[in-house]
Amino acid sequence: MDFSLTKDQEMFRTHIKKVLEDFEQTKVTRDVIKGDTASYEALNQTLAEMGVTAITVPEKYDGLELEALDLVPTYEELGRALAPGLLMETASLVVPLIEKYGSDEQRQRYLPAIAAGEQVYSVAIIEPKRDFSPEGIQASLTASGEGYVLNGVKTAIAHGEASTGLLVLARTNEDDASDGLSLIIMDDLSEVTLKKLQAIDPAKQLVEATFDNLSIGPEQVLGEVDQGWAQLQEGLLHFNAALSTYIVGAMDSVVEMATEYAKIREQFGQPIGRFQAIKHSIVDMKVDLDIARSLSYYANWVLETDEPDRVAAVYSARTYATEKFINVSEHNIQVHGGIGFTEEIDCHLYVKRARYYQHYLGSTDFYENEVANSLGWSIKGGEANASDRKEVERVL
Repeated sequence: MDFSLTKDQEMFRTHIKKVLEDFEQTKVTRDVIKGDTASYEALNQTLAEMGVTAITVPEKYDGLELEALDLVPTYEELGRALAPGLLMETASLVVPLIEKYGSDEQRQRYLPAIAAGEQVYSVAIIEPKRDFSPEGIQASLTASGEGYVLNGVKTAIAHGEASTGLLVLARTNEDDASDGLSLIIMDDLSEVTLKKLQAIDPAKQLVEATFDNLSIGPEQVLGEVDQGWAQLQEGLLHFNAALSTYIVGAMDSVVEMATEYAKIREQFGQPIGRFQAIKHSIVDMKVDLDIARSLSYYANWVLETDEPDRVAAVYSARTYATEKFINVSEHNIQVHGGIGFTEEIDCHLYVKRARYYQHYLGSTDFYENEVANSLGWSIKGGEANASDRKEVERVL
């Protein structure tokens, strides 16, 4: 089975790559870290003008109505440049959820604005000192008159100050431990209190949001009340397929960086790339990259099908790519030696991003368990038994 991209998709990749080269690749991320968001905003505007934000939006809502695979070239090139932003959260999480669970009025209200690049959404799910699970969601959404009132705190919200809206998960039923949650779409953050946070990757510009008796209209509730966690899973499939692709692009850049440095850095009168230890390290990095790319392509292809391994394919791609991104980023620093620890070159940016994604919207362990559950292996207390865990690790 051929999972290579089409000529049109590869052609679009060249356009995206040219744009990112014009923006000097990782310079956008470096600018954001310094607090300068001008290039970040300009890049997002350029991507919107190219139609990137409309790729997966249906035509009737001013989109291009293409598939997840058509976003692969964009995500890979954005990953190569470590480009910051909320394209994945918006196009590969919020859009699929609105398409599947939104009312006609919600689709008409939100999707055209997303397609035009006018609305970008971040995700407000995680809460302070709580895990990524239904039990970890304690922000409350209580009925009040014809609408609701939202109270609680959400943390680790990426680009919270740059987003124009939030996808929020809140508890609507205290008696339902397995779910009892509801999804909320917010496109007005004027009454939300945001506080900047420190993060291992400062380019993500994390914030904490406090909701204090915030009025929520019934038209802002997405899908069925008390079914928010179950509905979120569909969005997470799309998001994690997209994330695996972004990570592949970042890994590609890291492998290229290590290879080029090994050609020019000399030691004992010859390039270090001639030393067996360096050769083996770079070959291992390249193998990890190629496997991650294959898993990523399949994950994005299987999203549009009813294949029985749909869930396992997506989460296997996410876990493998996340773990190997950490490995190749750290090996890249080893290849560079002492200079790899300096701010002047990009090695540290990739290490920080790799560690950030290790726990973003679910940890590697969380998604390994999801793979096991989807394949019918026994899970007890969130852990597989010894034989099943060994099989999970073999497959992943």
